Amino acid sequence: MVRLAPTGHGRIEFAKTLEVDVGGGEFNVGYACARLGLRGGFISKLPDNPVARIILNHARSVGMDVSHVVMEKFDGVGRRNRVGLNFTEVGTGVRASVTMYDRGNSSISSMQPSEIDWTKVFSGEGSRWLHTGGILASLSDSSAAVVKAACQAARAAGTIVSYDLNFRSKLWSSEKAIAVTKEIVPNLDVLIGNEEDFQKVLGFEVEGTNANLSELPVDAYKRMVEKVVQTYPNIKAVCTTLREVKSGLINNWGGILWYDGQFFEARQFKDLEIEDRVGGGDGFSSGIAYGFITGMKPQDIVNFGAAHGALLQTTRGDTSQVNLEEVMHVMKGGSARIQR
Repeated sequence: MVRLAPTGHGRIEFAKTLEVDVGGGEFNVGYACARLGLRGGFISKLPDNPVARIILNHARSVGMDVSHVVMEKFDGVGRRNRVGLNFTEVGTGVRASVTMYDRGNSSISSMQPSEIDWTKVFSGEGSRWLHTGGILASLSDSSAAVVKAACQAARAAGTIVSYDLNFRSKLWSSEKAIAVTKEIVPNLDVLIGNEEDFQKVLGFEVEGTNANLSELPVDAYKRMVEKVVQTYPNIKAVCTTLREVKSGLINNWGGILWYDGQFFEARQFKDLEIEDRVGGGDGFSSGIAYGFITGMKPQDIVNFGAAHGALLQTTRGDTSQVNLEEVMHVMKGGSARIQR
């Protein structure tokens, strides 16, 4: 999607100007991995128009492969194919951040599994990791079929598949999410999501949480994860972000990784000062992917993911503006003291 946001902490209805950025669950992860030094790309479907080229140009700026993006002729008015828009207000104080979607009739929502040569992507080109998730699956029945086909093809080729549950109540109901996701989970290796995701997309309750999610009991998380991996033995790793919202700009932040029968908890970032929280979960996900791909130890993987997610929230926009050196510095406990 193209993201449009008022400057600072402004409201959409009073905005005189809007910042233009790019975002999307899978896109954000691929983009971040490319910034960290991995070869990455993204698969999508876009109309051939200038708004879509904002996305392509943003991807190319960090070397992402866009050769598997299906481009279709634009109908001129967006009746059947357009680029989805995401209007975002960055919250502050007691006012939460807000996302308003304008993504009906987007090209990606009409994409069909047959439009991509999945064998070429995973077997022919040797892709090592596929990341996708619940937002794409929620857009339409055909986009859900695309997700399922991609995950099946990746698994058949031995490609690691990570999936961010990413529940969005504005896009589908919990009942629909559970029904669709149950057909996808058997093809997954790494499962990612927060407390709401596991409840609304897989039907696993997290004991001890409240509606405001002001306190997140870690032991309850662990019990839930144990139920998940017992139910789906194909899952090799489960990771969840831990966020306690104190205000729009102050959060406690961390994460947990279950891998090889053990839990690994990341360093906690207490009273993390946030510039823009949108994309923090994708920062965590891309950090987890980078850690596994580069052979880090499990404790380092979750620490890296949490550090990357924390840093990503210090800048505006959905996509990463941080580099590997900065993440390693924070991961190892480095301070924010000025660097000269």
